Amino acid sequence: MKKITLSSVTAGTMLAALALAPAKAEAQSASISATATVATALNVNNVRDLGFGTVIPGFNRTILATDATSGHFQIVGGANAEVAVSFSSLPGVLTGPGADLALSLTANHNVTDAAGVGTGFVPAGGVTTRLDTSTGELHVYMGGTLIVPAGQVAGLYSGTITLDAAYTGN
Repeated sequence: MKKITLSSVTAGTMLAALALAPAKAEAQSASISATATVATALNVNNVRDLGFGTVIPGFNRTILATDATSGHFQIVGGANAEVAVSFSSLPGVLTGPGADLALSLTANHNVTDAAGVGTGFVPAGGVTTRLDTSTGELHVYMGGTLIVPAGQVAGLYSGTITLDAAYTGN
């Protein structure tokens, strides 16, 4: 009977071949999280009324949206959220003891509390814009021109400007 022996080279080659042979595939898995942050509710604040001050009959008065006496609203909500700004009350006149005073309004908006800068828009058309990326703020400034006819009856004249803001979902 002959005895068969494997040389160490042959045995090493066989072991290497076994090691390279495809092993049974094992299942692999990984996980991810699903997250969402719900934005805070929008808050709209009256910071300052639009003040024309004392006006003289026969002299019109203009307050720019960038002036220190412009009207000022502050909107606060979710950072970088898109909002639609509109007005549900936008008077064309101020009423008082005499004939109505004609009023035309202007507006601008920006994400910082700085009336002197901003992007102008037509109040009647509203505007869609984004809240600040870190503070979630938007500031809206109102200006306008008040027509004061000669012979206007003295007294307090007023009107109400109501700003509405809503998230757009974008």
